[in-house]
This record gives sequence, structure tokens and C-alpha cells, in this order.
Amino acid sequence: MRTAYQVVIALVLLSLACKSEYLKGDEYVLDDSGQLIEMPLLVSGELTTPTLLVDIDGENCDFYEDDWCERYGGNSSCIGLPSKQCRPRWFASASGLVMTRSLPDGATSVGPSGLAVSTRSASASWPGGVDLRLGRWFGDRQEHAIEFIYWGVYNIGSSAQQQTGPTSGVLSRSDTVNNIEINWLYAPQDRPEFHQGKQRINWMWLAGFRFFQLEDQLILDVPSDSFVLQTTTNNNLFGGQFGGRFDWEIAPRMRFVVVPKFLLAGNASSNRATESGTTTADVRSPVDVFSWLGSVDTSVAWDVTERWSLWLGYRVVGVGNIAQADGQWPSTLPASAASLGGIVTGSESIIHGAFAGFESRY
Repeated sequence: MRTAYQVVIALVLLSLACKSEYLKGDEYVLDDSGQLIEMPLLVSGELTTPTLLVDIDGENCDFYEDDWCERYGGNSSCIGLPSKQCRPRWFASASGLVMTRSLPDGATSVGPSGLAVSTRSASASWPGGVDLRLGRWFGDRQEHAIEFIYWGVYNIGSSAQQQTGPTSGVLSRSDTVNNIEINWLYAPQDRPEFHQGKQRINWMWLAGFRFFQLEDQLILDVPSDSFVLQTTTNNNLFGGQFGGRFDWEIAPRMRFVVVPKFLLAGNASSNRATESGTTTADVRSPVDVFSWLGSVDTSVAWDVTERWSLWLGYRVVGVGNIAQADGQWPSTLPASAASLGGIVTGSESIIHGAFAGFESRY
């Protein structure tokens, strides 16, 4: 018995002599600011403030709305270790776009009554568009997510007067871009919008399905000859894509974000040429080819709160091996139905412009 008492006394004295106290857990604890810290956690030095351990159900908890101890019955119930991160799982965003596109070298033709026409004279404009996104994180650690993205820009183009002697006409261009994506996201590191302070650089990976449409249209109207020629070329790219997201915390609650993506796609391309006047024609020409697409979004995000972010950035999308209306334009007008047939691919275009918007997490 004396030996046992001596062992107990020795252990008590040893514990009093230690200058550090250690707190260990299986997964997470709350720090002084109310944030979850991933375990194992080692707290050295004397604990000058209470350290709160909580027990959470994970799916239904929401520490943005309720105080921890009030939710779980007062201080006496805050004694477990949480099994899951209590963060909003849903995210949605909306942004406005202002974009334009590069054009091919253009084509020239001789129109009715000797009218000289150049498709290059109808330039691209900077119209507006919209970008919408909706997604959800899954799993205990919220490492995986599914997101749906749509963005589009409409009526990229302008009109130009064509004049040769007494003969005049108007050439108009109108282009449309539509983009749909369904992506799987994988975040092996922490989600950067919560600024946990562990690291300033984060990577995410993505893979998914993408549909991209580029439709361009050229219309020549010569009222004096009652002549109208319309050429509409449509590219529908679809296939699997891969990419990632790079977040760099450049200041408190400020992130520099880069999102590169690459798509190797099948392209159901088609051209429709209609002509009215002394000669009437309506010719459709389809072709299936492989095309490619690469895009990069570069932005600066301000995380106003852990539920709301604002961002401003620039988007560049390059698409190759496509058909464009300029390449289908006939050299002589009016044109025969045979000369309006066929479709030429192999050209490229860059769609680019600025975006600004917000994201909500709930």
C-alpha cells in the first residue's frame, strides 16, 4: 500500500511540475472565435480561456444562426467532439457579363449591280450576358461537390453600310454564345472562402460535361434590288472536360482566383444559307468534326462574410476547328443553290470579356 501511495503522489507532483497542458480529440474542436479546428489538436501552455468541445449532428446544424451552447442545452452539454464540419453545403452565384469575340479575316464578294461587300466591315460589339451557378457539397468533410453552370452572351455584332456607286446595302452581324456545364469538384484541402488561417494557397480539381454553342449570322440586305442573303452557322460542342481552381489569399478575406478548363469535344456543325430576290434558295449543310475549347477565368474575390462573396474578373474562351459564317460567304451574288451548299471548318475564335457578381452559401 505504501508503494501505491508513493506512485500516486509522484504522479500528482509530476503533473503540477509540467508547464504545458494538452488537449486532444478525434476530429474537431471550437477555437475562441467559434471556428472549427481539425484534430489532432495540441494546445500548449496554460489554458487561459475555456476551450469548448461540442457534439454536432453535421447535416442540420448551422452555427451562423444559433449559438453553440444554446443549441445543445447549455454549457453542460458541450462536452463531445463534433463528427462533421458544420458549414453551409449549398452555394449559388449570379454574375453579369460584358463580352466580345475575335472574327476571322472575312470574305469579299460582288453583289447585285456591282455592289462590293466585305464581311469584315460588320464588326463584333460588346453586349451583355448572364452567368448563373448552383451547387452542393457532400460528405462528412465536404470534399466533394456537384455544380451546374450556365452562361450566355447574345447579339454580338453590328451593322455596316455597303456602298458602290449608286448601289447600297446593309450588312449585319449577330452572334450568340451559350455555355452549359455539370461539374464534379474535389477539394482535398480546406475550402478557401472560410479563411481558416491554415494556408493561403488552395487547389481544387474538377471534371464534368460541357456543352458550348457558338452561332454566328450574317445578313446582307440590298433594298434597291430586293435582294437578301442570310448565312447562319451553328457550332454545338459537347464532351467531357477537366480543370481546376487555384485560390490565393492575397489579403484578409481577399482571394486571387484562377479557374482553367479544357474540353475536347464533338462538334455538330451546320450552315444554313437563304437567298431571296431574282434567285431564291434555302440550303442546309451539316458536318460532324472534333473541336477543342480552353477557358480561363481570372478574378479577385472579396469574402464579405462566410456566407457572401463578391467578385470581379475576366474570362477568356478559345475555341478551335469550328465553322464560321464568313467562311461560308459566297464570292458572287446572287448565288446559285449549288454555290451556297457545303460547309468549311478549321477556323478559330476567342470569346473574352469581364464579369462581376456575387456568391451566396447557405
